[in-house]
Amino acid sequence: MEVTFRKMEKKDVPLVVELCNDVFKEKTSLEYAKSMYKKTKKDKNSIYIVGEVDGKIVSHLKITIIETLYEDMNTYAILNHVGVKEEYRRHKIATKMLDYAFDICKKRNCKKVELWSNNVRTAAHACYYKYGFELDDAGFFSKSVK
Repeated sequence: MEVTFRKMEKKDVPLVVELCNDVFKEKTSLEYAKSMYKKTKKDKNSIYIVGEVDGKIVSHLKITIIETLYEDMNTYAILNHVGVKEEYRRHKIATKMLDYAFDICKKRNCKKVELWSNNVRTAAHACYYKYGFELDDAGFFSKSVK
């Protein structure tokens, strides 16, 4: 299955809201999502990614780059809302999307990437472990950027 990844655009917001509301059992309104997209679209540290198969959005994740003045922490990233539509799972889309996100993080000189995931998403957690993330506490996974 051929999947391509890119930064989310304004036109994608309705489909991303639909995807996230379905995958994460959320109730985000389209109006709220549009206003937040408008507010954050020029923020170089807020990066929304979509994955497409045959021109259809099937996956999404958000990267937040955090630049600190602390030498040990340096610059790091947090991933959240890592999701793939149910009918597109088991095709390595999440793994490929994580590869895409890590490429961005490397280019931004991130020292570490953390991933936030709800405790109930055990199938997703298996993917994160397989990718090399380690459980730091109940909700955060981490993997050093090489």
